[in-house]
Amino acid sequence: MPSVTIDQDTCTVCQTCLNICPMGVFEAKSDTVVVAEADQCIACRACEASCPSESIVVED
Repeated sequence: MPSVTIDQDTCTVCQTCLNICPMGVFEAKSDTVVVAEADQCIACRACEASCPSESIVVED
């Protein structure tokens, strides 16, 4: 199962990952974005490629 992590120190909370993820892995929480449904990740890496701050890492 893929592992998705967000570097909260560099994340700008632009929410691009929320809009690009086809599986709804991410969720906005207060002033941050979290990996809410990690088990739904299909490792398409769209979030990783589109993150402007390069804060997301997807590992197989």
